[in-house]
Amino acid sequence: MKITSINSSKLAKMFLAGAANLDAKKEWINELNVFPVPDGDTGTNMTMTIMSAAREVSGLGENPEMKVLAKAISSGSLRGARGNSGVILSQLFRGFCKVVGEYDEVDVCVLCDAMQKAVETAYKAVMKPKEGTILTVAKGAADKALELVDETDDLVYFCDEVIKHADYVLSQTPEMLPVLKQAGVVDSGGQGLMQVLKGAYDALLGKEVDYSIDVPAAGSSFVKISAETEAEIKFGYCTEFIIVLNKPMTDKEELDFKAFLESIGDSIVVVADDEVTKTHVHTNDPGLAIQRALTYGSLSKIKIDNMREEHEEKLIKEAEQQALAAAEAKASEPRKGMGFVAVSIGEGMNEIFRGLGVDYIIEGGQTMNPSTEDMLNAIENVNADTVFILPNNSNIIMAANQAASIVDDKEIIVIPTKTVPQGITAVINFLPDVSAEENQEAMVEAISTVKTGQVTYAVRDTEIDGFEIKENDYMGIGDKSILAVGTDMNTVTLQMLDRMIDEDTEMVSIYFGSESSEDDAAVIAEAIEEKYPDVDVEINDGGQPIYYYVISVE
Repeated sequence: MKITSINSSKLAKMFLAGAANLDAKKEWINELNVFPVPDGDTGTNMTMTIMSAAREVSGLGENPEMKVLAKAISSGSLRGARGNSGVILSQLFRGFCKVVGEYDEVDVCVLCDAMQKAVETAYKAVMKPKEGTILTVAKGAADKALELVDETDDLVYFCDEVIKHADYVLSQTPEMLPVLKQAGVVDSGGQGLMQVLKGAYDALLGKEVDYSIDVPAAGSSFVKISAETEAEIKFGYCTEFIIVLNKPMTDKEELDFKAFLESIGDSIVVVADDEVTKTHVHTNDPGLAIQRALTYGSLSKIKIDNMREEHEEKLIKEAEQQALAAAEAKASEPRKGMGFVAVSIGEGMNEIFRGLGVDYIIEGGQTMNPSTEDMLNAIENVNADTVFILPNNSNIIMAANQAASIVDDKEIIVIPTKTVPQGITAVINFLPDVSAEENQEAMVEAISTVKTGQVTYAVRDTEIDGFEIKENDYMGIGDKSILAVGTDMNTVTLQMLDRMIDEDTEMVSIYFGSESSEDDAAVIAEAIEEKYPDVDVEINDGGQPIYYYVISVE
């Protein structure tokens, strides 16, 4: 098979196939996370980034103009970008689309030029590009394209060779980044990029690929069912059907059928006559109800509704209405000089930020990195001339900066906070009576004095930072490395703190998570006070998931 050019329709299919392949592999990519923490999210971030663009592409119809397709991919991925890997992927698409959008057909020369522009754009977006990452894999692919462009006009051969070489470059990433070699993994972002390329190549060859995109509507990312509602909706599927009976049910059969339904659900209605039995049940396994019903006859008018999804849709609509009302109310108020957006990771943390005067909280943080679009929505909801963004996670700073570059009616200042304690310190050091520039300088200086430790558990066996880690071990993770590992949480927490506290330490703040308690935290606090009598210790309810403790040392 030889192909010398592709039109916009084919390119759209290739893009959607790349998105579908990445989506299928996202959990595998998540597991390539260097630290064996339960919130590995590279695959998720890249998938949600590309799916934002896939939504745009899916709505274009059969034969979009190439420039329209290019804009959909570029704009969709830019706004949907999550995490550093997602932002870099969006920048690769942005550069690629700048070139292909100028042509009606893409041949080897255009594709090569687009790949060069993609790499150039992505490298420019990263302040300190690091080799051994997704950038390296993208550059390897672009370099191979440049080598082949004068040798062939066959896109099939060209793409196959480029992918083979990029795969080789990916395999070498552990040699470029010792932390990858130590963990025994290749770069997760690079692997994600390879899945996009391989999916697109399959579509180029004409392989059958499911191009349907089933993703949440934009803006719904952080609307979640509360724990209370989850508890209320014990059985998630409202299941209804009519049994057309082979023979009339006996009283015993009707009672047995009801008893079976009660064993798998609730809200049961069974109304039988000689010919049909109408059935209603809320259950987590509709299949079991249907299988049992089929022993009595054939089924008609089967209806199964996911009650959790219905409730979530209701919550989304309510949230949208509340946001609209809040926006209208804010629009009628005079703008203040400065305001804050903070990314947070638990209800306790949220309350602390609100108490410190933060205008808008984006929930997500470590377990769900917010997108550029989420940042833009937050900025829009803050009625201020200058908006400070506190990303509170190193993996969110790039998305925040990307959002800042898009806004033109407000001054956006990203304070590069890498942890929630740094974000709290930044707000505490804000002075409303001085200029935005002076506040920026003061906050950046203040966060440099904050050390953060986080305690969680390992999701796999590995060896890193000199520790041999077993699955389910507790880990104390510092700002740059793992500081303690073991099977006892308190021991690990205190060992971590021993490596963080020094002669300059004045304050230790403990934020206990959703799986810890104030009493648990008090045991840690007492041990710190006994060993370090000159250090003040305070306890706060953080409410964060996954991390038993987030602890700041200042």
